[in-house]
Amino acid sequence: MKIAFFSTAAYERDWFIRYQAHHTITFIDEILTEQTSHLASGYEAVCAFVEDDLSKPVLESLRSLGIQLVAMRCVGLDNVDLEAADELGITVLHVPGYSPYSVAEHAVALLMGLVRHIPQAHERVQQGNFSINGLTGQDLHGKTVGVIGTGHIGQAFCQIMLGFGCRVLAFDIKPNQPLLNAGVRYVALPTLLAESDVISLHCPLNAQTRQLLDAPALSQLKPTAIVVNSSRGGLVDTAAVLDALDANALAGYAADVYANEKKWFHRDFSGQPITDDLLNRLRTHPRVLLTAHQGFLTEEALQQIAHRLILQISFFQNSRQEGISKMSM
Repeated sequence: MKIAFFSTAAYERDWFIRYQAHHTITFIDEILTEQTSHLASGYEAVCAFVEDDLSKPVLESLRSLGIQLVAMRCVGLDNVDLEAADELGITVLHVPGYSPYSVAEHAVALLMGLVRHIPQAHERVQQGNFSINGLTGQDLHGKTVGVIGTGHIGQAFCQIMLGFGCRVLAFDIKPNQPLLNAGVRYVALPTLLAESDVISLHCPLNAQTRQLLDAPALSQLKPTAIVVNSSRGGLVDTAAVLDALDANALAGYAADVYANEKKWFHRDFSGQPITDDLLNRLRTHPRVLLTAHQGFLTEEALQQIAHRLILQISFFQNSRQEGISKMSM
């Protein structure tokens, strides 16, 4: 198939070239929007990422160009209008099973960086300041960690926290039996919020989970609690999180995502003004550790994303060709 890859970065291109098989791939730097959708002209499929716009108007534009397939090189589909895609006859693929350890381990790194003040300590040493005053951290061993969402990534995070010697609580509509066997206890969400020293989010963004941690939910947390979000920025009310931090009603926030990240993340704005007030508050807050959605960025994950997505595309193409062959018999 001829595939237009939107919003591609250098770090991922080599992997897709390696696994492209018989497909023809064109890498496009631009983000997919209604204004850039014309760049898909002449292609059979598009491959997109979390910052791309797959709303109904964009999908309609793509369908008018003959696009039959949208392949998402990510787990979440919250930026895809799946109902519109179905109405338009566009198949949507994604890669939910790629290395869960990449994101889970990044969440742990964020948590450790925050509780042990690693960024501040590193900055001091770079400046020749070897004082450790003000860098007192906490043990994670013995703490209660609440995990919201226990799919592949949430399960991996729970297992790591169990290895740290933490008491792990979980909330999910479908309990994970291996985690139950390992000692994870599933509880109601209010119980998890009230008892946890650390809360880590590992659930999809949808109508039920949007701003799951809003001001009322945050008010149920211990003032010493830390929130970790490596899933989707929209799972939290960012303003409410910042207000809770400023009021000392929350001890810290570590995140790899931001609700309005599409405009900013994965691009270099060095030397340019950042005009997003909430983002400025986040990135400069002394008790926030923020990275720009890089949890997936490991060699193992990139390899699996490329390999599995190309396999799915090939399967789609073969199935379509078989259907055409049967119709012509």
